[in-house]
Order: sequence, then structure tokens, then C-alpha cells
Amino acid sequence: MNTDSKEKKILSAFLAAQRAGVLAIVDGLDMQALTTSVLPSGWTPLGLIEHLGHAEKHWFEEVVTGAAEPLPWSDAPAPLTTPRAPEVVFAFYDDQCRRSDAVIARTPLSAPPRGRHPEPMGDELADLRGIILHVIEETARHAGHLDIVRELIDGQTGLGPR
Repeated sequence: MNTDSKEKKILSAFLAAQRAGVLAIVDGLDMQALTTSVLPSGWTPLGLIEHLGHAEKHWFEEVVTGAAEPLPWSDAPAPLTTPRAPEVVFAFYDDQCRRSDAVIARTPLSAPPRGRHPEPMGDELADLRGIILHVIEETARHAGHLDIVRELIDGQTGLGPR
């Protein structure tokens, strides 16, 4: 296994762990809990999961490859909320993660993006490696948000992949 493959395997493992953590944190929440905001900013757990799906799509398809299939719906009416059913949102997130993994598998870590993200981050993330690291960071950050919200919803703490 060459150095690029080893590094890609490690980065992919960290990304997969953060994704699994997000899903484990919301596992067992009912429709009411998934779609109700418990914070003044108004976001919902389900809306945040959908946002993470959009982030995967944006970074790995739009930015890395320069093209993405259009979604069958327009953006949510309010930031980090969604009118879609949980099964639709979770299927969307799962599909986007699989698509992202396929992009990662076929793209060298040093490959520059074919698409563009607005400044200032557009210039900072100059290759697939940086984009993977950014998505790991964004997913981990939102997993922390979900951790706190889950505790507020039902008192559960310490959730995540075991």
C-alpha cells in the first residue's frame, strides 16, 4: 500500500467514525424529537442531518469533481430545518456519504478541486486532502451540537459509536 493509500485509508476512517457518531447520537429519537428545536436558533436534529448531507454533496461532488446531480427538492425554508420525513433525510445522508466515498476512492489526495467554494475558504482548501479534513471537522462540530441537543431532549449522554 503506497503512502497516499495509507493516508486516504486513515482519513476515510476518521470521516466514517464522525458520520457514525452523528447517526448514533440521533438513534432512537422519535419524529417529534427529530423535528423540534430545543435551541433559540431554531435548528432541528433532522435539519442538521440534512445539512450534513448537503455539505457532503457540496464538498465532494460540487467542489472536488466540479459537478453534482440536482436534488429533487429546493433548499429548506429555514436554516437547518427540513420539511422532509426522517426516512427521506437519512436516505439522502446515506446516499451522499456513499457518493463522497466513491469520489474519495477515485481521486488522489493531492488533486486540486475542479469546482469552487467561495472565498476565503475556497483558496485555503487546495486539494482533496484539505477537503476531507474540512468535512471531518464540520461533521465532528455538528456531532457536538447534536450531543448537547440530545442531552436537552432526553438526558442521554455519551452516545456515539461503541
